Formats: sequence, structure tokens, C-alpha cells
Amino acid sequence: MVTIDDIKNPWTSTAAALLDQLQSNAGSGLSSAEAASRLTAFGHNTIHTGQSVSPLTIFVRQFVSPFALLLALAAAFSFFFEEWLDGIAILLVLALNTTVGFVMEFQAARAIRALKKMTAIHARVLRNGSIISIPAEQVVPGDILFVEGGDMVGADLRLISCFQLQCDESSLTGESLPVEKDTEVLPLLTIVPDRTNMLFKGSFVTRGNGYGLAVQTGMSTELGKIAGMIRQVQPEASPLEKKLQAFSKKLVLITLILMAFIFLAGWLQGKPLFSILQTSIALSVAAIPEGLPVVATMALALGMMRMARQHILAKRLSLVETLGSTNVICTDKTGTLTENQMEVACVQLPGMEAPTGIQHHSLLFPHPAYLQLQQIAVLCNTASLDTGDANSPGTPTGDPLEISLLKMASANTDIRSLRHQYPKTDEIPFSSDLRVMATLHKKENGYYVAVKGAMETLINRCDTVLEDGTPEKLTPDRKNHWLKTAEKMAASGLRTLAFAFKESHDSSADLLSGLTLAGIAGFLDPVRPEVVSAISECRSAGIRVVMVTGDHPATAREVARQVGLPDSEQDIIHGDAMKPYADLTIAEKEKWLHATVFARVTPEQKLDLVRLYQEQKMIVGMTGDGVNDAPALTKADIGIAMGRRGTQVAQEVADMILTDDAFSSIVSAIRQGRTIFTNIRRFVVYLLSGNLSELVIIATASLLNLPFQLFPLQILYINLITDVLPALALGMTKASPFIMQRKPYASQTPIIDRKRWIAIFTYASIMTLTTISAVYINYYLLSSGTPPSTGHANNMLFYTLAFAQVTHVLNMSFGVHTGFFKSSVFTNKYVWYAIICCMALTLVSWWVPIFRRALNISFMDWKDWIVAVIAALCSLMLIQWAKRMRWIL
Repeated sequence: MVTIDDIKNPWTSTAAALLDQLQSNAGSGLSSAEAASRLTAFGHNTIHTGQSVSPLTIFVRQFVSPFALLLALAAAFSFFFEEWLDGIAILLVLALNTTVGFVMEFQAARAIRALKKMTAIHARVLRNGSIISIPAEQVVPGDILFVEGGDMVGADLRLISCFQLQCDESSLTGESLPVEKDTEVLPLLTIVPDRTNMLFKGSFVTRGNGYGLAVQTGMSTELGKIAGMIRQVQPEASPLEKKLQAFSKKLVLITLILMAFIFLAGWLQGKPLFSILQTSIALSVAAIPEGLPVVATMALALGMMRMARQHILAKRLSLVETLGSTNVICTDKTGTLTENQMEVACVQLPGMEAPTGIQHHSLLFPHPAYLQLQQIAVLCNTASLDTGDANSPGTPTGDPLEISLLKMASANTDIRSLRHQYPKTDEIPFSSDLRVMATLHKKENGYYVAVKGAMETLINRCDTVLEDGTPEKLTPDRKNHWLKTAEKMAASGLRTLAFAFKESHDSSADLLSGLTLAGIAGFLDPVRPEVVSAISECRSAGIRVVMVTGDHPATAREVARQVGLPDSEQDIIHGDAMKPYADLTIAEKEKWLHATVFARVTPEQKLDLVRLYQEQKMIVGMTGDGVNDAPALTKADIGIAMGRRGTQVAQEVADMILTDDAFSSIVSAIRQGRTIFTNIRRFVVYLLSGNLSELVIIATASLLNLPFQLFPLQILYINLITDVLPALALGMTKASPFIMQRKPYASQTPIIDRKRWIAIFTYASIMTLTTISAVYINYYLLSSGTPPSTGHANNMLFYTLAFAQVTHVLNMSFGVHTGFFKSSVFTNKYVWYAIICCMALTLVSWWVPIFRRALNISFMDWKDWIVAVIAALCSLMLIQWAKRMRWIL
């Protein structure tokens, strides 16, 4: 029986030896019975990432947030002490918060599932001596698979035979160019991108055909190994989740301290013990900012919807803010910074000092050698530019390099007409041994030979070079010059092809001798047009952009130069020089931290790099589209996958998906994330200062044994009408125009720092002072010194505090001092809508009898209302004066 131990290092063995080890036959393949037996032994050829999230998990996740647990605790205490209205109201808030969070995350999950590839992949296998098509998940080790251009490889294959076989492995290795394949045995230490005798599951055949022996399936494939790494990586909690957890602990501590304070004051006054305990717990529970969870959820949901309009799909609400805190973005090159499609970047023609970009038509078009190079590019070419029509746009087919040559020539050449004028009569196909391709074409008076290939091979078959339209002898010096030119172009990150031709009267003549060199073309995966400005904005925002790619260092250096990243030798690290994370010295870690380009890296090295940044307390964003990016996407604080070009594995493990694959969308999301964090701070300060003022009033009344006090349901009513709408309005405040010109906050920066805690206590103290003063001003000055009745004083306290909290929202302008009336909060129309609604809801408690009875509201005349409004405005003015004096934030 074949076991997994029979299939080690298949690239080091001959195909014949592997066939023998796997007990398979190159002519007939496996029998159906043997295939069924192996399917039972090895399992289905499927990949498991373990990252799918069920609707139930999304629902349960809404209840495990700190604020949801805090609300549940508040409701439980309320019911225990028979504060039924309090408990029901808190549960309603909890239900609203849970529903909003669940709906937003469930919709995101549905959208992500819609992005996945839904079509089943099939494989053509040799079974019982015949080629049949089966689902790829049924392929087993020992199967013989046939692949050709356009196929997705269904398993890891050791090639048995192939013809002009070429494979795109960019999603697995990060290699931007298709890889030429052969059947030669390779050394043991050959890395994955260089295993030219292997085809890997998930890669794409771009040209040619071949037969391969399935040596690994499912989780044993290179793709499966990466998926296994993903399952071992534990995703990090988002910075916002960590901050909310820390914040909730402080909030609980403050609440407990105030509960103890109130309990002590009642005990010193000789009140019954049970009554004191019930009152202190009930009032403290009622003073918890019930609106905070729903407001935070709504603010994040709003940010999620705005980001969706900007082509970013976030999976969890808490991740929306994370981008705003990101200070390092590790980005893949292929398909992220670049278009993932080759194009002719420049040509080197005889007589020109340096390569010239093809966009400079005025320099190239009149050049005779360029006209010959274009003609060779069209004729010595098996690709097709099927442009289709207006109703059905066509798709180019063929080798990516050959397609790019046709696109270059199509600018001023009629491709169909030229091919019709020079019909092809013979061809020498490209091979890894010959390294050139030649075609013979019939012309009016004889034949035309077009040849392209590697310069070091083609130059030895040329006798002349086309100088100023005339063939000149190709001397040894000229040959050395052209070889050095090709080497310089390759060193700058370009892939090069040389072009030559000859004219002949004899169709039987050797096609590869006596050629005339026309020039060299340099190919490059073009940079996405918006990337340069996006990286520049990241730099101004204090965000480092680091390129992490599996491509060659020379190519990575050239792309880094084009997008504006440092590209000197010390800024680039080759994957071969990267030790495992556990073996790194302090100096080597420092070198990694200062480098901006990492080339030829493996998935494990990408993971190590993310781990190093996180060790330095950095918040890491990782972008990528390939399977090789998936482990790092999982480990990063926020993984961002490409929606169009991204593989299914990358999309499953990522936290966010770019639906337009545009790097610039990340900058928009960062701006949105920073705005959200700023607004979260605004409404948290607003909510806490309002709720703290209630607790300070209760504590003051208990300590001084005042003849009035707030009731639990009154506090809850104030919280519900003055917290939610103003806080939501603050969550919609527009970003400062300078928000992308500051450095990101450190990962340990709390939501409420020391300055904001001081501001919160100051705000609460001022509102307490003006509210209690309003009661005594009303009765001792306006009522001829008559002591206030408990009921009337309570009503005065209730309405003054409600008005003070509603107007307090106008104090939530921080940072840039533009003046009170020009601040972003004062000019926010939603803030004014909220103020009007809150004032109306406050008056409802007076106008509607059922509310009056529930809230213990008695008669208030016009003088009472005037005092309440004036006291609230005094609170606003005192706080604004303290802010102007820079005593508080």
C-alpha cells in the first residue's frame, strides 16, 4: 500500500522512479478500484483553512463584548432589586445593540461569500487507460493528470512530459512572471519558486501542455501547507477591542468606587442597611452609560458602510477603527502595487545610448530598427488580441509576454494585415534548451525570418546589427556591448527579449543563422497608477509602507523606485538572508525594522516579519492577494485581501477585502478609521461626563443629606434621551482636514487618556455645580427663602441636568481651535437635529401624563423652566471658558 512516506522531495527523483514508488503506470494510470482505495486512505483533495464563521458565531460574538456584558449585568441587578422598568429598558438597549452589530457583520459575511469562486474545479486524469474528467477533490497520489493552457492545476504534480509548458504561480510564490517548466531532476535544496519540474495545486497553466504525476494532494500540497500555517496562527484582537476592554475595566472600577461611596454616606446617616445597598447598587447600575454600546456599534456600522462605498469590505465592526491606528502596511507587490500583467516598458535600439520608453513615439517610430522590432514582435508570436466588439469585448489569449508585444505594436501597426501580408510557413517553437523562437514567413519576393529570444543565445546567431537602417558587421566589441546592455536592463528589474531577422530566397535555409540584430525589449509588470500618490499620503500620515514580495530583488528594487519607496541596497533584504525568527539577533531585527523592501521571501518569512513588527508594539496592516500571503494576513492586526485578483484562501482569512483591488482605497479607509477613532473619543467623553455628573449629584446629595435626590428611572430616562442621539451625531462629525498629517496613535493609546479623564471629571463637576445651584437659586432667591419640597426640588434637578447634558454636546470639539461657532461640532447639522429632538423628548416627560407618573414629575411654572435653561447655559459657558483658558481639553 502506498503511504505518504513514499512521496518525499519528488523534484529530486526521476519521473520513472516516482511512478515505480507510487505503483502507477504512465500509459494507463490508476485503475478505478485503486483510485477509490487511495481516496479512502489519503482523503479528499481539499484545502481547509478553518476560518469560516457561522451566523450563530456572529450572533454570539455580539454578547461577549465588554459593554454587552456590562449591560447584561446592569439588567440582572435591576431585576434582582425589582427595578422592572430599569431592567426592561436596559434589555431593550442591549437587544438594539446586538441586532445592529449582527446585521452589519452578517451582511458583510454574505458579501464575502459572494466574492468566492463558486465553480468546481475539474481535472483530466488517466484512469483505466483513458483520459476522463473528474472533480479535482477526487484526485489521489499516483494519478496521471493532463494539463494545458487555461487549466487550473488540481494537485502537486511531478512532470512526466511537457511541451512548451508555462505556469503562472504568482498566487503561490509571488513570482510575477510565468515559469517555464521541464522534467529535469533538481537538487534537494531547490526552493519552491525554482522547482521547474513541478506543478503546484492552485497555479494556472498559461501555455503548452504536459502530463504530471500527482505526488501530493489536499493539505499535503504546498497550498495545503500554507493553509495549515493559517490554522496555527491565532488572529490578534483588534486594537479597538483591546482598548474597549481596558476602558470597560476602568469604568467598572469607577462605578464600584462610587457605589461604595454612596453606601458609606447612607450608612453614616443611619439609613437601613438593605435600603442603602439597594439604592446604591440600583443608582450606580442606572448611571452606567447604557447608550455607549449602541452608539459605538452604530458609529462603527456607519464607518463600515462608508468604507463599503469606498470599495472596502470589513468583516467585523471593531476592525473599522484599526486601519486608523495602523502605522505599518506590509504590501505585496504583484497585483497590489502592480497590475499583475506584463507590458513592454522600454526598448534598446542600435545607435541609442540608453533604453527608451515606448511612450516616446517621436523618438522610436521613425527608427528603422524599431519598425523591424515591431514586425518581428507581431510575426514571431502565437498570441492573439481578440478585441471583440462593443457588445462582447474579447480577451487576449496566449503568453503574457507575447500579448504585451502585440499591444505595443498595435499602437501603429495593423496586426491582422501584417500577418496576412506575411503568412507563416514554418516555426521553431521556444524551448528551455534552445531559448529562442523563430518563424518563417512568405513575402512577395522570397521569405522573411523573425526570431526572438534570450540575448546571450540570440547574439551568437547574429552576424550583423541594424545601424541606421543598414546591416553592419557585429564585431566582438559590439557583441560585448549588447550583452552588457541586456545585463543592465535585467539588473534594473526588467525581463529582456532580443529580436533579430533576416531575408532569404530559400525556404529550406537554416532559420537560426546569419541573423541581423534589431534590438532588445524590456518587460515590466506596470505599477498601478494611483499607488504613487497613495504611498506619498501614507508617508505624510506617518505610516510606513513596506514591500514584501516573492519576486526577484532587481524587480522589487525597480518597483520600489517607481512607487517612491527607498531602494538602496541597505533598504532591501533578500529572503535567502532572512533567518528564522527565533534565531534573529538584535542587530538583525533592527535591520529588518529599517528595511523597506523584502524580496524573494517565503510565507514563513512574511509571518516572521509581521511578528517582529507586532513585538515592537506596531499595528500592522498586511495586504495581499495570493495564497502565499494568507498566513501573514491572518497574523496581522488587519489583513487586507484583493477582491478581484485575490485568491479564495486570501479572502477567507483576511479581515478586510478591497473590492476594487486599489491600494489608494486603503488610504481612504485609513482616513475613515482615524475619523471614527476621533469621533469615538468625542462621544465617550460626552457620555461619561454626563453619566458621571449624575453619580456626583447622587453622591453629593447623599453626603450632604440634601432633601432631594434623583430617582433611578429618571437617570435612565436622561441617559436614553440625551445619550444616544447626541452621541450618534458626534459619530458623524466630519474629519479634520489635517487628520492625515499626524502620526498614528501608539497601539497602547487608550480611548480615554489622562487629559480626557481630567476633562471628564471637570465637565461633570461643572454640570453638578450648576445643576444643584439651580435648585437653591430657584427656591431661596425666587421663592423668598422657602425651603424646597422634595418632589419639586427633584423635578428641578431632573430638568436642569437634562438640559445641561443636551447642550453639553457642543463642548465636544477637541484639537484644532477654530473658535466655538466654527468648530466641527457646532457646524455639524446632525448635532443640531439631535439637540432639537432631545429637547422635545425631555418636554414629552412633562406633557404626557403616563411619563409624568412614571418619572414622579409634579408642577413646574415658567420661572422654574427659565432657571433650568439658564443654569444649563451657564454650564456650557463655564466649560467653554475653561477650554479657552486651556485648563482642560
